[in-house]
Amino acid sequence: MHLIAVAGVGMASLAGLFRAAGYEVTGSDQAVYPPMSDVLARLGIPVREGYRAENLEPRPDVVVVGNAMSRGNPEVEALLASGIPYCSMPEALMRFFMRERRRAVVVGTHGKTTTSAMLAWVLHETGGDPSFMVGGASRNFAQNFRLGAGPWFVAEGDEYDTAFFDKGPKFLHYDPDALLINAVEFDHADIYRDLEHVKGAFRTLMERLRPDAVVAASADFPEVRKVVESSGRAATYFGRGSGAVWRAEDVADDGGATRFTIVGPGGLRARAALPLPGAINVANAVGVLALAHAMGLPFDGVVAALATFRGVKRRQEVIAEGRGVTVVDDFAHHPTAVAGTLAALRARYPRRRLWVLFEPRSNTTRRRVFQDAFASALAGADRVTFGAIHRRDQLPERERLSIEELIGALGARGVPAETCEDPDAIAALVADQVAPGDVVVLMSNGGFGGLAGRLVSALSLSPS
Repeated sequence: MHLIAVAGVGMASLAGLFRAAGYEVTGSDQAVYPPMSDVLARLGIPVREGYRAENLEPRPDVVVVGNAMSRGNPEVEALLASGIPYCSMPEALMRFFMRERRRAVVVGTHGKTTTSAMLAWVLHETGGDPSFMVGGASRNFAQNFRLGAGPWFVAEGDEYDTAFFDKGPKFLHYDPDALLINAVEFDHADIYRDLEHVKGAFRTLMERLRPDAVVAASADFPEVRKVVESSGRAATYFGRGSGAVWRAEDVADDGGATRFTIVGPGGLRARAALPLPGAINVANAVGVLALAHAMGLPFDGVVAALATFRGVKRRQEVIAEGRGVTVVDDFAHHPTAVAGTLAALRARYPRRRLWVLFEPRSNTTRRRVFQDAFASALAGADRVTFGAIHRRDQLPERERLSIEELIGALGARGVPAETCEDPDAIAALVADQVAPGDVVVLMSNGGFGGLAGRLVSALSLSPS
């Protein structure tokens, strides 16, 4: 039996797939936090804190290297000196799990995790018994990966680079039979120069598609259409934009579900419901409907599955309620996602105050590139408290997001804002000033210093 050592951030799902396939798995990481740490503990996969040469003992047959690893890392250097075979995460996923299956891949700047989890659930509920790996803990399955007996494997296709030895985007490894493109916008300012550079990666993906691959593409993002049209490939468009063949009309939130009318090809009209809030999630659902139709799945079965899709942890997830207060944990870190999430929560909780706790953490978020865009996006809140900029000293001040300017810009829009850098102090501030009816929203693509747990404890609430 092989021993697979998995090194790097965000690899818990792959580790779980290897364990499900019967491999012995170990891992190493600098910091592991919920929900992925809980997944690994439940699977009995040991994780060694920190990166050291001795983590490669006993000698594994293969090491899968995450894209957060770089030259100079002591475990990476020991690996290169050892002669142990190694590969990247997408290489391993394709080689060990996807190659012998049909591949449905979700790509785009936003919505990959929720949409891929939704597609996996639709396949499951329509009898497809799918395999999948998604980047968050799906609430419809016991874990965020699965090895099924059916023909399809569902995966997220990330545009971020693959590994220190492969600087191309991860999604170029997957050779999809079915592709869903949710959005194309500028992101990942640490590896992409500008929007044209991002579009170039997506164009390469489109140009490499096999002729029989089916494509569903969002009509709501102009750059998606430009990428598709420049490739010469056909696509089925979904959304509100011009030329959308699949659309949602009459969208309304009744407090427990978002209800809408599906409008499809050939005069198709049908009512549908989604437990998740907001137009942002309805757009994901319509994209899944469009791709599922192209994949040959039964329409009525897909609609029924959407009505029972519970979402993904840390995506608009209610983590606690009590005393008239609701606490929501969300992964949003790009202005478009922040604005979409706040609009969704506004629809689900009308006339309630939205208090956002925001951590500028991602490599793009902590840069000035979205200075004005974040002011506009966060203006959808009623109050904003900023945590510390993650690893602020890595960026010169002229390149770094200015919290002071954001506070001023929000104040000019009538949104009070402040900075409070210590997670314990943020929890204490909220506990002191929260009022019945408030919806407190954590936004970070990381652990936010354990703020979720600290906040629930400070408010004396029971986790949902």
